[in-house]
Amino acid sequence: MPLSEDFGIAARGSPSPTPRKRQPPFGLRLTVEERERLEREAAGLPLGAYIKSRVLGTPVLGRARRSGLPVADREAHAQAVALLGRSRLASNLNQLARAVHIGVLPTTPETEAELLRALGLQAEGGR
Repeated sequence: MPLSEDFGIAARGSPSPTPRKRQPPFGLRLTVEERERLEREAAGLPLGAYIKSRVLGTPVLGRARRSGLPVADREAHAQAVALLGRSRLASNLNQLARAVHIGVLPTTPETEAELLRALGLQAEGGR
């Protein structure tokens, strides 16, 4: 058998049986109170994984969300971060810092003290 045929067979792999069709999702209607209770009990785990583990008596296969926040809170957080990104605040601050470092934007000790107060820090002499 030529090498190209061997390669073709290896690349295709062993023929697999007909792929199984995925089952359609199963819906479950809950009252607001029932859902809140389940979310509290899930303690940051994906709700579907938690319910599945409870119903089937199997270990939870999901993992806790890093933030532990409900989806609505994470969406609000993402929107706030996106607004900050669009504001170009970080870029403008970087430009100001660069101007100070290269000496184009002179600063006085009073300016520095005011900036430190605005940040909630004390000026060097105030410690």
